[in-house]
Amino acid sequence: MFLYYVRHGDPIYEPDSLTELGRKQAQALSNRFALYGLDEIYSSTSTRAQMTAEPTAKRLHLPIIPCDWAHEGLVYEDFSVTKEDGARSWVFFNSHFIDLFNSQEVIALGDKWYTHSAFKNERFESGIVRIHNAVDEFMLSFGYKHDRARKRYQRVGVTKRADGEEKRIALFAHQGFGLAFLSSLLDIPYPFFCTHFDISHTGTSVIAFGDDGEFVYPKLLQHSNDSHLYKEGLTTGYNNMHNV
Repeated sequence: MFLYYVRHGDPIYEPDSLTELGRKQAQALSNRFALYGLDEIYSSTSTRAQMTAEPTAKRLHLPIIPCDWAHEGLVYEDFSVTKEDGARSWVFFNSHFIDLFNSQEVIALGDKWYTHSAFKNERFESGIVRIHNAVDEFMLSFGYKHDRARKRYQRVGVTKRADGEEKRIALFAHQGFGLAFLSSLLDIPYPFFCTHFDISHTGTSVIAFGDDGEFVYPKLLQHSNDSHLYKEGLTTGYNNMHNV
């Protein structure tokens, strides 16, 4: 199976929508997916994520299956912190927490990193539990049971299409949610993943779940790929800040 994780296009956050550039990015993405097709399309229930999925869904004549658990607001509650001025921001934008996340003390805790005393007033543990449960339920629906102790998946159901070809599944959602989702999916501790990886607008990550044996170790083949933008002559600037 191939799982495509896609961040929404260039957004308007209030009200929740896409800019004209974001709409063009979503259309370019549909051209990419039209090459190989998809079997199922899932999306966060936010408008910007669904608007990003719509051109692909229309092109492939597929419904968009809504996922409340992928909404960015839920993850923001768990993985945002209070700044000195009292405002909230994502933890991976906070220099103090970035330093903590990459300290030897936190790294040494591995999967239990959230038990560090510096995080006792944060909601990291409940957030990790919630995202793990959501990821495991999602993957089980495709026939993959997550064995977190061994950092692998066990095939427990039909994981291919009826014609024997690999299933292709797309999930359209967000940056903040995506960093938590991918770290959980790939069994990479969140502090490392969120401070060393990022996802740009319509950036597409491709995860392969091999079907050659009972146990599967998923591989990240591409991360935040934006070749569809380059092909259509659209800017490939990271979050519209600079070209990469």
